[in-house]
Amino acid sequence: MSFNELLDDLDQSAGAQAAGIRRGYGGPPARTVEVSSGLTRLRCASLLKPLYAWVAAGRIADAERWRRHAEPAVVVSSNADTLALWLSVGPRVILDDLYERTGVRWRPPNGDPSRFGSVEVAAGEVAAAYAVLAQAAATGDPVAAAVLGWMTEVPESQTFGARQAVGSADAAVKCGWYGGPDETCLRTHAVAVVPQGGTRVSVVVAMTALPYTDPYEREVYRERVNTGMSVEDRHEKLAGELLRGLMTRTMTELGHTER
Repeated sequence: MSFNELLDDLDQSAGAQAAGIRRGYGGPPARTVEVSSGLTRLRCASLLKPLYAWVAAGRIADAERWRRHAEPAVVVSSNADTLALWLSVGPRVILDDLYERTGVRWRPPNGDPSRFGSVEVAAGEVAAAYAVLAQAAATGDPVAAAVLGWMTEVPESQTFGARQAVGSADAAVKCGWYGGPDETCLRTHAVAVVPQGGTRVSVVVAMTALPYTDPYEREVYRERVNTGMSVEDRHEKLAGELLRGLMTRTMTELGHTER
């Protein structure tokens, strides 16, 4: 489906974005794709956890302690382990270090800076940052390589079918999903990194914030969050098809054969 077909029927209160980057020495000319509907920036949920883990390594002297928190933060999206990195290094330090490495500037959230998932981002920025991470891994950065490797281990139950959407069973994937008590939407985001050999890489990002206004459904969702139960099925039902459609279309626009 085209981007127009995917986005035209969205509710006026919805937000959706997709972005992609294909680049690398020795490959075809660099190409970028970006489309958005609604808000230009969205809260990032857990989409940036691998990037946080990458730069936090340089600020934590005990490598084993870093790995003990970084690996579950990426592989199973552990909030507790992400907080251990986010707060021990410091939100502003982590985001400043990301800017130094990737050229992408993000700021701590307003209000409570401990809420790492409230950083607001655009899909194109996320794609640009992950492209730097991927190419760093390809050229010998051991921390970047470890983080990207963990992304390949993210279980299918937490990917919303992103690997199938980009046509690569080996893609490195990270997703984020959440709906805050102050929001009338559920946010469901995904990034997939698809190595193309050497330093060549394709990165695809899709982000959605879709209305979730039914009082009963919201009450059930909040109860499940508060008791530590999984809510991925709620996000899949609401946003899974759109998320995958955006990712597949972005891969096609980057010049990859649609599968």
